[in-house]
Amino acid sequence: MKLLQQFSDDLEALVARASPAVVGVEHGRGHGTGLFLTPDGYVLTNRHVVRQSRKMTVSLANGEELKATLVGGDAPTDLAVLRADGTDFPTLPLADPKDVRMGQLVVAIGNPFRLEQSATLGVVSAINRSLTLPDGTVLEGMLQTDAAINPGNSGGPLLNTRGQVVGLNTLVLPYAQGIGFAVSATTAAWVASLLIQRGKVERRYLGVAARAVLLEPAQARDTGQPRGVLILQVQQGTPADDAGLQPEDLLLGINQHPVGSVDDVQRVMALSGDPEVRLEVLRKGRRRQLSARTRSRAEPVAA
Repeated sequence: MKLLQQFSDDLEALVARASPAVVGVEHGRGHGTGLFLTPDGYVLTNRHVVRQSRKMTVSLANGEELKATLVGGDAPTDLAVLRADGTDFPTLPLADPKDVRMGQLVVAIGNPFRLEQSATLGVVSAINRSLTLPDGTVLEGMLQTDAAINPGNSGGPLLNTRGQVVGLNTLVLPYAQGIGFAVSATTAAWVASLLIQRGKVERRYLGVAARAVLLEPAQARDTGQPRGVLILQVQQGTPADDAGLQPEDLLLGINQHPVGSVDDVQRVMALSGDPEVRLEVLRKGRRRQLSARTRSRAEPVAA
């Protein structure tokens, strides 16, 4: 009984610490949730929460309402950054991706159906999920959770027991129970950084269809990484085709950065700023180094 009481007390303290950094996001056509990324008012939320609105209202945990403007949004990750008027806002730290595991306890905080500062408890049900939205957008590297997520929760934090953000609550499967999804903190970190710096994410187009795969034990030992990106298709006349990439190639790294997901591929190329990229590929058991000159593409359907 004492252990249950301690767990309850710790959970209550966690929500109390985190809530001041969680905000409601309101505009004429909808509402959702967000969280303060920086003390000077940058707020992270979902792009579908803000839609095409440029001006919004941010509601704090103490009931105060602030004006906010859209800094930028990114459709392929369904993320957006706002800027609220004011300074010295409380913030929430992002979790290290290596500390996010299946079965981990998590808490979702948000404003479902405008019920402000609601908290629900669950676990990380799975990691690195890929979801295809009705408009064809593919969300990569998603976390699956059974913590209750409802309309209005979108954009709110999914927290671990240390009070760190492991993901941004984004959507649920219609007609399902206990199947919700969050954009990972790993994705949120690099996308938010570019939105704050540049107001947009300019992706580099390689021209492949690909998916993340777990490496076989021997491959993992030899390469020093647990995951890679399997090339499924190479489009003709693209940078990947020109570089000599082939279906069934296993992409291990770009510019000496290991890649284990399609999100990793897009992140490394977007942050590089250089169209020339060096690809490390495993083909039929042999490592190869390829060079590709990528092109700019705002919202690619392939990596």
